[in-house]
Amino acid sequence: MYFLLKLLPPRSMFMQDMSPEEAAIMQKHVVYWRSIMEQGKVHAFGPVADPEGEWGVAILETQDRAEAEAICASDPALVSGRGFQTKICVMPRLVLRG
Repeated sequence: MYFLLKLLPPRSMFMQDMSPEEAAIMQKHVVYWRSIMEQGKVHAFGPVADPEGEWGVAILETQDRAEAEAICASDPALVSGRGFQTKICVMPRLVLRG
């Protein structure tokens, strides 16, 4: 199954005004998602500079929603308790290049 994951930061200007502590959390977040990518479960991830409020996106492939939820729940950004939230959306179909 494929999922679109949306990481919502604690505030809309987070990418511009994150503190050094928040930057360290985001570094751990990126390392974490790279490890999931190396497992072959993430097709792409990165920040989205939405004028209405920045957020992060990932396209995840797992066996089921429970696995997607478990992966998200272990994200250092969410574990940090700093106000991040994740929205998980099922993608009934995904067209991949190649």
